Parts: sequence; structure tokens; C-alpha cells
Amino acid sequence: MQNCTADQWVLCFFFYCLCGWIWESCYVSVRQHRWVNRGFLHGPLLPIYGSGAIIVLLATLRVQSNLALVYLFGMISATVLEYFTGAAMEALFHVRYWDYTNQKCNLKGYICLSSTLAWGVFSIVLVRVLQPPVARVLLLIPQSWGEPLAFALVAVTTGDAVQSFRAAMDLREMLAKLTEENEELRRLAKRAEVLSAFAEEDLKAFRDRTEVEKILLQDRLESGRARLQEVRAQRAVQRREELEQENIRQRSSARLRALRGISETLEAYRGRLGESRELAGEALESRKAEIAESLEKLRTLEARVRTRTAGSYRQSLRILRGNPSASAKKYAEAMESLRGLGGMKRD
Repeated sequence: MQNCTADQWVLCFFFYCLCGWIWESCYVSVRQHRWVNRGFLHGPLLPIYGSGAIIVLLATLRVQSNLALVYLFGMISATVLEYFTGAAMEALFHVRYWDYTNQKCNLKGYICLSSTLAWGVFSIVLVRVLQPPVARVLLLIPQSWGEPLAFALVAVTTGDAVQSFRAAMDLREMLAKLTEENEELRRLAKRAEVLSAFAEEDLKAFRDRTEVEKILLQDRLESGRARLQEVRAQRAVQRREELEQENIRQRSSARLRALRGISETLEAYRGRLGESRELAGEALESRKAEIAESLEKLRTLEARVRTRTAGSYRQSLRILRGNPSASAKKYAEAMESLRGLGGMKRD
């Protein structure tokens, strides 16, 4: 590869992006018992494999005759790339797209001993087995073909990367908003309980009507997940999408019912404030202002739930399907809620 041109290096990069996608998609699909279009991009490419291959080839360029050094240099360079790529993606998207936390001898979940050792083996396979015939084929491609092909691949992949970046940012925003909604819903329900001077039976009726914790728990939609798994086994893609749509509708309806229940309780309490003998003057006005603020927050939450489209959920579900091991420490509950909508389980 010492004498290769820039376009040949680019074609080499895309070839290994494709190889990485085939390997990962097949491996994860076997583990998930369903087809998984693995990766961050829409297309059949995994850039981290292409980048890893190029880095390993460059790192081992002068030691290819020494098998031990190929293993060592390749292992180190690929592991460093995996660590910094994982850390950068989590810092940017607040989602960990691969997670070795449960593996032995891991470093912050970005790398682990088993994957590091595997990178060394892959480096030997790459340098000694794959790259020689690949290099020969690349050298046979005329420059008049190579340059336009490399340019076209870069252009198409750049467009895909931009679109995928936006989708990943949308996922980050959705996880943040869902987490905020869950916390706000709990706070408002608790505040409604405290503000309302209910008898024990009234309090039970209020809790039964709002069912905040139950609704948040049902966000995971275990029944929907079971149905989706059954449909997946039958390979009925259209039916699966219909069930997803139904899960999304049920989820939104459940949240809206909880919000209405809390609003009705606060409205009823505000109506009784004028008859209260315990509050007067500034205390009464303060309590009215507090209720008005809570009702305004409820209206904001309701508007947010109503305006969130099924399409925005589907974009997020696509990313999670392609990355079954993804995790988000800050948004763990919201992440599981989204997985429930798509009938997914974490790898």
C-alpha cells in the first residue's frame, strides 16, 4: 500500500466499512434472532471498521514481516480508535452506542480486554490475509475509474452521515425531553396530592385516575413487546409497523389521561380555595399562583405530547434497532421506554 494513491486509500476505506457492516450485522442478527441493519448510518457501512483498517495498515506498514509486532501495533491502534470514538460519540449524543460495562477488564465501558485482544487477531487477518488481494485489485482499477468512484462514495456517505447525525441529535433531544416529562409528571402528581386536602378514599381515587407511576412503567409496553416479537418471528414487517403505531398511540393516550386527571384535581382544588378558612390574604394568593403555575406546566406537557409525531419516534427506533447494545446513563428510563415501543431488548 506504500505506493497507493489517495483514491485507492479511499476505496480501501469503503471496502472495509462494508466488510465491517457485514460482519457486525450478521453477528448481531444471530444474537438478536432477527435481521439488524447494524450501525449509525442508513447505508451498509460501518466507518469505524474502515477507519480501524486504515489505521492498522498505517501503523503496521513497516513491521508487516513481524507477526508479533503486527498483532501488538494493530491491537493498540484499533483499541485507541475505539476508545476515543466511543467517548466522543457519547459526549456528543449522550448515548453510548456500544457498551462493554458488563465485560471483564473494561475501561469506562468504551473498550475491554476481550475486544482489544480480538483487534490484534483481526489485525493479523487484515494484514496477512485480506489486504494483499485487496491491494492487488485496487491497483488494477484505472485511475480514470478510481477517482470518480471514490468521489461518488464520499459524496453519498457524507449525505448519509449528515442525515444520520441529525437523527442521532433528534434521539438525544427526545431522550432528554422524555426524561424531563417523566420527572415533571411525577412532581406535578405529587404536588396535586399535597395541595388537595383529600380524605383517604378521595386520595385513592385520585391516584387510580392519574396512575402516573403505572403509566410510566407501562411505557415499556411489555404486552406490545411480546406481540412485536411474535410478529417479527413471522417476518410481517407491515404488521410490525402497525403495532408500533398502535403502541405510540397508546403511550400518548395514557400520558394525556394522566395529565387530564392531575389538571382536573388542581382545578377542583382551586375552585374550593374560596371556601377555605385556613388560607387568606397573601397565603391564599400564593397558593392560587402556585396552582396556576402547575396548570400552565400541565398544558405545556400536554401540547408537547400531542405534537410529537410518530415519525420522530420511528427515527429514534431506527437508531436503537441498529445499535441494540446502546445505553444512556442519564436517560435510562426514557431509553427503555423507546425500546418498549419498538419491541426491542438490549443486547
